[in-house]
Amino acid sequence: MSPEPTDAELVEACKRGSASAFETLYRRHRDWVVSLAYRYCGNRDDALDVLQETFHYLLRKLPDLELRAKLTTFLFPAVKHRALDRRRAATRMATLPAEEPVGAHGLPDDIRDIWATLGPPHREVLELRFVEGFALDEIADILHLPLGTVKSRLHYALAALREKIGER
Repeated sequence: MSPEPTDAELVEACKRGSASAFETLYRRHRDWVVSLAYRYCGNRDDALDVLQETFHYLLRKLPDLELRAKLTTFLFPAVKHRALDRRRAATRMATLPAEEPVGAHGLPDDIRDIWATLGPPHREVLELRFVEGFALDEIADILHLPLGTVKSRLHYALAALREKIGER
């Protein structure tokens, strides 16, 4: 039995016109895209729309795509921006209850309260590291930040969480 092809191999097969390679990429990453989109936009229907938009984006980028990192590293900004656009559009169209900070879905109430005290840049680094499981250098690539900045934000966020948990 042959090992599963890597994302990079599938991207190259897609560039050669393989529809089955694109379908494999879609199946491999669709749940991750929907989960990430949902955390940013908070609506399942919108998250499913983001899924379709993200893979349409990938399809448009494939002819020139040179995958130098994991596909999720490439897709993360596309998912995030599309989901946040949908969230902003929904906010403009309706008055929503007080917004829960991005990434706080499913956290216990006491931790969600602490999470809300962190600034968006610190919450984002924590989410990418501990929810998405990205390595620090991948986070730097995703956010277009120096590695030192990512490390600093992560250090600050963890210290703030420890301090606030200790106060309770």
